[in-house]
Amino acid sequence: MKQRLLTLFFLIGTLSAICQTSFTTNPYAIYPQDIKAKDALYVERLAKLNNIIELPYNEIVRDCIDGYFTRRSEQIERMLGLAEFYFPMIEEALDRNGLPHELKYLAVIESALNHSIQSRARATGLWQFMLVTGREYGLEINSLVDERCDPQKATDAACKYLVDMYRKYGDWTLAIASYNCGSGNVQKAIRRADGRTDYWAIYPYLPRETRMYVPLFIAATYVMNYAGEHNLHAIAPTIPLDVDTIMVNTQIHFNQIAAVLNVDKEVIATLNPQYKKEIIPGNSRPRVLKLPSHHAYTYIEQADSVYNHRRDEIFSNRTYAGNFSIGSKSSSHLIKKYHKVRKGETLATVSRKYGVNSKSVKKWNGLKSNALKPGKSLIIYIEDFSTPTPSPTPLPSPGATLAVVQPTEADATENDGASTMLNEAVMAQLEADVANRSVSSQVYADAYPNASEKEASTKATKAQPPRTYKVKKGDTLYSIASKFSGVSHKDLMQANKLKSSALKIGQTIHIPEM
Repeated sequence: MKQRLLTLFFLIGTLSAICQTSFTTNPYAIYPQDIKAKDALYVERLAKLNNIIELPYNEIVRDCIDGYFTRRSEQIERMLGLAEFYFPMIEEALDRNGLPHELKYLAVIESALNHSIQSRARATGLWQFMLVTGREYGLEINSLVDERCDPQKATDAACKYLVDMYRKYGDWTLAIASYNCGSGNVQKAIRRADGRTDYWAIYPYLPRETRMYVPLFIAATYVMNYAGEHNLHAIAPTIPLDVDTIMVNTQIHFNQIAAVLNVDKEVIATLNPQYKKEIIPGNSRPRVLKLPSHHAYTYIEQADSVYNHRRDEIFSNRTYAGNFSIGSKSSSHLIKKYHKVRKGETLATVSRKYGVNSKSVKKWNGLKSNALKPGKSLIIYIEDFSTPTPSPTPLPSPGATLAVVQPTEADATENDGASTMLNEAVMAQLEADVANRSVSSQVYADAYPNASEKEASTKATKAQPPRTYKVKKGDTLYSIASKFSGVSHKDLMQANKLKSSALKIGQTIHIPEM
């Protein structure tokens, strides 16, 4: 009996050892600590990716990959979940613009797929646009709206920028580098590298954060494709994946939508991050509203109820405050109009047509409900500023006509010439680890020049003679800067003391010596 127990114990131990061995020897289930084994594994996996953009490997790339896995594992799992929501939309935009799909990983290193993040330099959104660059590429930014936070529109703008940079350099790594530090800094680095147009040749001459940028892009590409092999898995996002888009032609508040549709306001804010004050200013032009699909259908059915819900309470800014100007003959008075109700019209649509409040229309016409019969004649009082009156004219009912005053666009501020900022929270420690050490060897790519940082910063450059340029139709500061090596749009703004990017045809622009 004792012998049988010993035999059984031995068999159980052997089976356990076999199972353990089979798990730990699986090359995709291990994270080797041996440097050579780790390098070989990373290189093998990067080579298997079907990418257009070159993904060379060296010590810097290894440090970036390790940094993600050792310090940001939880963030990786969140990004894997968010990728289910954002990557299909980004890939579609890249397709429309003829760009490689792997460029979607730029959003990983820019914002960690956080559409509302803002850097210390005030770069904002999924693609971390600066204010000036965002406007340059067609994004609306004002008191109520910041389309840098709109994932779709910011992605379209990022695609336009990358198309422009690839046309300029014909090299994806340089286009990616310029996304971080701006075209002017890349041009300067090329000039200091004796005209070489290879990222690794100009590496020492780039701003410090940009030196990390392409290695981080390669690392992010690896991480998002092979997280599972490092036992990291997606955390389901809180963003609803089944979403529909509605075009809104009126001014409404998130509170109105949430109350009438019984939807969590946080969900509305998450799906529509471009509206800074929770107000959708659809009265200025049609605006996008994204909602979970089942709520979108309900919104279409109850649009009038949403519009009228607590409207006077929520929108308290007035377009008319009475005729109390001192020493001015400019004033307004109310004029009476009649409106014949047409088939399909509602109290809300009639009110919007005349820019008045639906409650006031009900009081003016003695209506007890919102229902309107075709053919009914309605009395509407509107303001007429064309005929001055000597004294204030009271409204014919207590229901004041209220609307939000249109916001003015925020003044553009000068930026640092860079279109985006690196995701500091993720990468600061990595930069500190590798910025001050030299590379001991070139691992698997000729990816690090021999010139030292000191040599790079003190390399002599030839002075350029004074130059001018006359602005032509279609010119922008970016297009003019691209014509002169080493010159950025900020250099032009400083040299010409420009307060904005606006140019006039025939204007003379002084080109600074760089």
